[in-house]
Amino acid sequence: MLLVLALAAGLWGIGHFVGVSRTARFVSVSVLLLGVIIAQLSLPDQHPLREATGGSAAMWFILVGFAVLILMYGKVLKVLRNRAVPVSTQQITAPSDKFSETELDRYARHIVLRELGGPGQKRLKQSRVLVIGAGGLGAPALQYLAAAGVGTIGVIDDDVVENANLQRQVIHRDADIGMPKVFSAQQAMLAQNPNVDVLPYHRRLTEEIAEDLFSDFDLVLDGTDNFETRYLSNRTAVRLGKPLISGALSQWEGQLSVFDPATTGPCYQCIFPEAPAAGLAPSCAEAGVIGPLPGVVGSMMAVEAIKVVTGAGQALRGEMLIYDALYGESRKIALTRRADCPICGDK
Repeated sequence: MLLVLALAAGLWGIGHFVGVSRTARFVSVSVLLLGVIIAQLSLPDQHPLREATGGSAAMWFILVGFAVLILMYGKVLKVLRNRAVPVSTQQITAPSDKFSETELDRYARHIVLRELGGPGQKRLKQSRVLVIGAGGLGAPALQYLAAAGVGTIGVIDDDVVENANLQRQVIHRDADIGMPKVFSAQQAMLAQNPNVDVLPYHRRLTEEIAEDLFSDFDLVLDGTDNFETRYLSNRTAVRLGKPLISGALSQWEGQLSVFDPATTGPCYQCIFPEAPAAGLAPSCAEAGVIGPLPGVVGSMMAVEAIKVVTGAGQALRGEMLIYDALYGESRKIALTRRADCPICGDK
């Protein structure tokens, strides 16, 4: 057995010395081991070759099994390391500002709009928009941003698709159950518009990565349902001077606003200085939500994103739009900055 291992080590070392590729060396060692196992299985007991190569095939099967486990462990470890690479190292290339004939035809209804036109569509193609959350609000926002021709769309979410999501998160399908939401969303967006670049980040937004991630994008949409992430998104967006479009849902009511204190108006924490006590702002899982409502509010978030990117119309800076689906009513309220806000008070 030691003789065979020495031969295998010799093949590997000589191959490395003469510049043979790793794959070729692996194949040569595998052929050697395969020959030894065949000899152990085919030759009679007490045969000199069997005795010289260990005398039993069982030991070789065990050795090969351990080697396979080690290789599989290495592959899994490599995947996990790649996933843990800081988002700042991911390459984001600027999309071309040239339109194909297919794109011109696809975006024709945008181009004929006086407020957008060709220049507005070009700005969309060159823009980079990050969406936090691929759930109820993120699903329609992502779909419409991709359909509108936003050149680069990032999506960050650490969750996987569940059956209970499909009542409202229409970017996902029944066949996607168990798949990370960012990859399910990426598939749907590219199937709808292969001309956009989708960057999925299957991880939770944390303080350690937020600034590097936000700095790669022009605009951020927050469709999350927890205050910890909302406050983190707001702090980071204000620090970097990035507009933040925030949406929220509960039962039959939705709300959204554009927080952009670098331009005008308050930040998110001016309006919600503290997270509500437990039970006062239950999640959709606790309080329920009517299925189409996230589609309405998420689509409105996409509209605001297009307005911010292109400069069309008047974005909801310094205002909050509230939509009551149960009674079919909507209203806007004015928002003002707090001078003592710890986040934007000195902006």
